[in-house]
Amino acid sequence: MGVRGIRGAITVEQDTREEVVSATKQLLEEMVQRNGVEPDDIASILITTTEDVKSTFPAQAARLLDGWQYVPLMCAREIPVPGSLPSCIRVMMLVNTDKTAAEIHHVFLREAVKLRPDLVNRD
Repeated sequence: MGVRGIRGAITVEQDTREEVVSATKQLLEEMVQRNGVEPDDIASILITTTEDVKSTFPAQAARLLDGWQYVPLMCAREIPVPGSLPSCIRVMMLVNTDKTAAEIHHVFLREAVKLRPDLVNRD
């Protein structure tokens, strides 16, 4: 068994604790559902936000999910590249899996579909 990365991203309309947590929870749930991932499969998760998302730690969303209490999480800030997509939460989920890279389903929701249109609607 190896380790694979699953990428995901979602945008928020407002920087509020409720919206950041809700959007992050939606993204995490979609990532595990599309890839058949169980909490014990997750090696770690890195979550980044653009500099305009600062109301709360998006990792709090994972604590709302059943069985995720031992999943290692870390939040960080995205590099503020001029012209980049604002109000964005990005996730890099490392999972233990036998799937090939081509079998991984990356998840981009809302305005974040602009980040990797080549990976959207592959299912």
